[in-house]
Amino acid sequence: MQSIIKEEREDRENNSCLLCEYKIMKFQIEFKKKTFIPTAIAFFIMLGFCLYSGKTPLMAVLFGAIYFAIKNITVTLTPKLNGLWVALEVIVCSLFTELLIHHMLLLPEDRVRITKEKWILNLLCCLVAYLVMICITARPKIACMITYIVLMSLAGINYFVYKFRGNEFSFNDFKAIFTGLSVASEYKFTLDTRAAMAVVLSIVFVAAIRKINLEFKRIYMLRGTTLCVAVISIVYLVGKTEYIVTETWEQKGSYRNGYILNFVLGIRDSFVEKPEGYSVDTIKMLEDQYGVTETDANTQASEEAPVIIAIMNESFADLGVIGNLQTNEPVTPFLDSMQTNITKGYALSSVFGAKTPNSEWEFLTGNTMAYLPSGSVAYQQYVSEGAYSLVGTLKNQGYQCIAMHPYYSTGWSRNKIYPLLGFEESYFMDDFNQNHIVREYITDQELYDKIIAQYEAKKKGDKMFIMSITMQNHGGYNDKYDNFTENIRMTNGYYPDVNQYLSLVNTSDAALQNLIHYFSNVDEKVEIVFFGDHQPSLNNNFYVSLNGNGLSGLTLEQLEDLFTVPFFIWTNYETETTTDVHTSLNYLSTMVLDKAGIELPPYEKFLCDMQKDIPAMNARGYYSAKDGCFKHYQDADGEEAEMLNYYQILQYNSMFDKRHKSEVFFSEE
Repeated sequence: MQSIIKEEREDRENNSCLLCEYKIMKFQIEFKKKTFIPTAIAFFIMLGFCLYSGKTPLMAVLFGAIYFAIKNITVTLTPKLNGLWVALEVIVCSLFTELLIHHMLLLPEDRVRITKEKWILNLLCCLVAYLVMICITARPKIACMITYIVLMSLAGINYFVYKFRGNEFSFNDFKAIFTGLSVASEYKFTLDTRAAMAVVLSIVFVAAIRKINLEFKRIYMLRGTTLCVAVISIVYLVGKTEYIVTETWEQKGSYRNGYILNFVLGIRDSFVEKPEGYSVDTIKMLEDQYGVTETDANTQASEEAPVIIAIMNESFADLGVIGNLQTNEPVTPFLDSMQTNITKGYALSSVFGAKTPNSEWEFLTGNTMAYLPSGSVAYQQYVSEGAYSLVGTLKNQGYQCIAMHPYYSTGWSRNKIYPLLGFEESYFMDDFNQNHIVREYITDQELYDKIIAQYEAKKKGDKMFIMSITMQNHGGYNDKYDNFTENIRMTNGYYPDVNQYLSLVNTSDAALQNLIHYFSNVDEKVEIVFFGDHQPSLNNNFYVSLNGNGLSGLTLEQLEDLFTVPFFIWTNYETETTTDVHTSLNYLSTMVLDKAGIELPPYEKFLCDMQKDIPAMNARGYYSAKDGCFKHYQDADGEEAEMLNYYQILQYNSMFDKRHKSEVFFSEE
């Protein structure tokens, strides 16, 4: 007994104690000597940060005081209100997590772009994460600490990933986590002021969570309640996010959706359901029908196989397909004049105004965005090592495959995707002469000069495939530039952005003329496929003047007009000429192989067959050769429905069924 009294006396001598007691809680601040050292360390770290970032040292003093108080405070909460304490703890943790993540990732002007609805949905996502962890552990303090650290770590990974590659970290990036770790040593990890502040505040917040002790006698009640609230929240989130698309361009995910919500949407879009009737037997049946015969297997591209050049021209479109567009002079006089050794017409794209890589992906793979979640970006979400594409087909025929894009290598993650598709060389903005600029972008002519240089550098007789994507005509079209003269004008209406756009397309047409003129005079066979990626996004009143409705309230046929772009496949040697062709981007690679005289692989044979009944299709619908009109996919019947279903089955097999991936259709060799 005397020893206990002696210990209490020593405690009183060593610690100064302050006690505040209320009916529902008790605060006890006990100043312990052992907390001085960690507080001092934290204070000097904060002081260093303040001096480094130019902040007032008073912040370090304030931080030290708060941290010291938290380390020494003991909070006892009445068990009768444990349910209320848990609810408050989860709400406060969720709110603090969301605010700090967006403070760390976004500048103030970007934070205000997140709508009130998106803020609430982000808060609910955080809330669900906390509730699920409480349900698992049945220990609110431990659950909140774990969840907070996981969510902030995820945001921290995104912070560095965006700094290094210019795109946000998404759920699909976990596929390449080991690749990322293997090259992490090549990067310099530094924190800006906002990120450093997030670290400091996280230290304080986790220390505060540790002080909240809640013990539950009825664990099943805690788990049952948190699970029910989590399920209700998930159901609400699913309903509210059905039509919200995942954003994957630069920081759009964070300032349009909020980072946590956008990450969750990425999880949603990563799981694509199996098509109706999907089975190994169905794949086998299609293999038997379209598989390579012994004759096909021994067929290689001849020594006379052409050099193949693909040009996806940024925002290149014929706005006359929308309605009666009148201009002071022809917009594309050279393209209009091409009538020899050419397959020419219009193709459906799946995108309008943005998301260029989806058009590139449809062309290179023969797949369609119709069977992927709305708003998704195939390049950043679904392309993995060994992906089937035109690149692999041509490499098997002995082609050297090169990609060119006169813009940042990180745009739409092309620096990662091109090697996965099989390109052996890639050229980006730094590889071009950046003095050749129209407005703010490298010109089409500079890109075409680079193509010519690559052609001239190869040995005669070598097979070469070049995939090129232009940047000259990229939106917007409202600013004025000293280095660009607008010479084309719309005469049945006045819209400054339309006039600038039309003049840009006219400039592209002149560059195209130079390219075709050059390859018309070379000795080797050359095939050029040219197409627009999508139509530009212009003043809504312009669309009203052409179609009477603008961009809403359209019939399916009027809607498809907005997704229509010009294309041609031209050769410098004698081939059949076909004009007024209507197709879609997913068929173009098959048409290129056919015009080049290269034996079609099984997948392209299937696409060639399907094109007879369904000559054009995109994410919005398809054109029925039988009925002579555009139709929604759910309205397909008979052979059309069967072919579309087989197409979806093959695409799913190629992209998602790694275990049963068809070696006949999608062999990597």
